[in-house]
Amino acid sequence: DLSGSITTPDVKLNLGGEFIKESTATTFLRQRGYGWLLEVEDDDPEDSKPLLEELDIDLKDIYYKIRCVLMPMPSLGFNRQVVRDNPDFWGPLAVVLFFSMISLYGQFKVVSWIITIWIFGSLTIFLLARVLGGEVAYGQVLGVIGYSLLPLIVIAPVLLVVGSFEVVSTLIKLFGVFWAAYSAASLLVGEEFKTKKPLLIYPIFLLYIYFLSLYTGV
Repeated sequence: DLSGSITTPDVKLNLGGEFIKESTATTFLRQRGYGWLLEVEDDDPEDSKPLLEELDIDLKDIYYKIRCVLMPMPSLGFNRQVVRDNPDFWGPLAVVLFFSMISLYGQFKVVSWIITIWIFGSLTIFLLARVLGGEVAYGQVLGVIGYSLLPLIVIAPVLLVVGSFEVVSTLIKLFGVFWAAYSAASLLVGEEFKTKKPLLIYPIFLLYIYFLSLYTGV
């Protein structure tokens, strides 16, 4: 008669100077060539980026561009060309969405309509600029048109206060439209247009009149 006992192999791993005892199942898998199932990948530093960095959102850059749009006078010393030369998507989208929110009047369809006008209105300005010989990208036009809605957002609470005074309200609306159109045109209408500047400034002006009409309900 044969008798005896089989003991569990005592296998130890040397990890960083420390010995760790493996379980029977682990040893079995390693002996059969399935040790790769037990391997643990090191954490990739690329996967631990902050959410804002992952989405390519630079809040400081957006804040600087907002100031460039709201204060378009060259004497203030802002490098306003960064709004055009370094376009982003999230900043203009936030401005357009905020403008849509204050334009709601209980109708949520206004939000999608304003976003549609922003996208296709910018596309129209882009195509016209290219036809006139301007070297501008669609992303640049989209960013400039979106950011330049800020003056209309600024005058919105003022219109709520002086809404009963028709003359004052009309003057503030004109001021807001001129402010927005000037801010956008000064960035998009460069020297390459020469004598054709009015052909691009005029549709930009009309686009912001239409944006204001969506807010006031005209």
